[in-house]
Amino acid sequence: MSLIDRRMVITGAGRDFGRALAHHFAGLGAEVFLAARTLEAAERTRAEILDRGHEKVHAFACDLTDPAAIRAFAKAVAQCTDRVDVLVINGARWLEGPDLLSASDEDVADTLASGGTGTILVTKNLLPLLLASDRPDVVTMVSICGVPGAHHPRAHEAYYAAKHAQRGFTEALSHRLRPQGVRVISLFPPDFDSSRDPLSTEWSATPRGAHDPLAAQSVIDCISFAIQQPRDCYINAFHFEAMSTSATATSTSG
Repeated sequence: MSLIDRRMVITGAGRDFGRALAHHFAGLGAEVFLAARTLEAAERTRAEILDRGHEKVHAFACDLTDPAAIRAFAKAVAQCTDRVDVLVINGARWLEGPDLLSASDEDVADTLASGGTGTILVTKNLLPLLLASDRPDVVTMVSICGVPGAHHPRAHEAYYAAKHAQRGFTEALSHRLRPQGVRVISLFPPDFDSSRDPLSTEWSATPRGAHDPLAAQSVIDCISFAIQQPRDCYINAFHFEAMSTSATATSTSG
């Protein structure tokens, strides 16, 4: 697989799953535009990719809770490229708690802003660049918490609300943009294991058997598969079966 001619924007690229996405797609030859809440976090991932010999990588600050920061980010990307082929929205905040009263008002607002408003505004502000591509894809890491009736043992109610906002937005966006050739792809994974460093030997040795927890690599493979399909193949969602017993997982999607 080669993505040598693709230009990809990845939010939440400073750590964990977003960092793994950045390394994966840069390794396939894509030109990657990395966003994180702080420029320092994005620059760290950029430096790692540069050290691996890939030069087409850019770093930006983008606080998904701040509309002005999102606009500034989109403007900075537009100064570097005349198109975006793939937008991966991954940076929404995780919030856990045993009940509604367990989180502060500020945490609730931040969670909703990053997952709901942030997803909408990043897509909106980068849409002109996506429409300039002849193969535009919008990939959103939602969560099993965005599936009606699904239950997560640790997620706070505000996190559910943010993920349902993402699902509603991407469903509406998919219908709106398909006539313009934009594929909108949403992923709804349960907790998955992103504990292994993508630069370590452990990464390729991650257990991926039938009884192992869902691995970050498998989620990445789904994204890679979807964006590589011919344009007549419109995969709008990936739903994953959650393990029936509790398994160790170090990340929730999005």
